[in-house]
Amino acid sequence: MLFEDIYRDYWNKVFRICMGYVNDADWAKDVAQETFIIIWKQLPKFRNESAVGTWIFRIASNNCLRQIERQSRMPKTELPEQIEDKADPDREWQSKLLYKCIAELPETDRIIISLELEDVKQAEIAKITGLSESNVRVKIFRIKEKLTQKFKQYER
Repeated sequence: MLFEDIYRDYWNKVFRICMGYVNDADWAKDVAQETFIIIWKQLPKFRNESAVGTWIFRIASNNCLRQIERQSRMPKTELPEQIEDKADPDREWQSKLLYKCIAELPETDRIIISLELEDVKQAEIAKITGLSESNVRVKIFRIKEKLTQKFKQYER
C-alpha cells in the first residue's frame, strides 16, 4: 500500500481521533502530522497481520497518549491575544462540545468512541484496545449514554 493512499484515506480519521484526545484543533493537526511521520517510517515494517486501519489507529492512539504525557510535563504559557476563526457557529459549537465531552472521558473510552465515530468495526476496536468484542459493544453503549448526559449538562 502506498503512503500517499494511506494519507489520503486516513488523514481526516486520524485527525478526528487526535481531536478526541487533545480537544484542540491546532494541537490535533500537529499530533496527526506526527502520526503520519511515524506511519511513513514504519510502513516498510507493516506485516499485514491486521487491517491497515487497525494498525494506523493504534499508532494514532499511542502517539496521542505520548503527546499528552509530554505536554503535561511542559510549563504552560498563554498567547497574548486570541485569533478568531470564522465558521458556522452552531455546527462548530456542537463539534467543540462533542470533542470537549470526549476529552473528559477516561482514556480507554476516548479511544473506543473515537474509533466508533470513524466507523471502525467493533472487531477492529477490540483488537486495538485488547478488549473482547462484546465488551467493546457494551462500552460503546455506555459511552454514548455518558456523552448524552454530558451534552444535556452543558446545554442547561
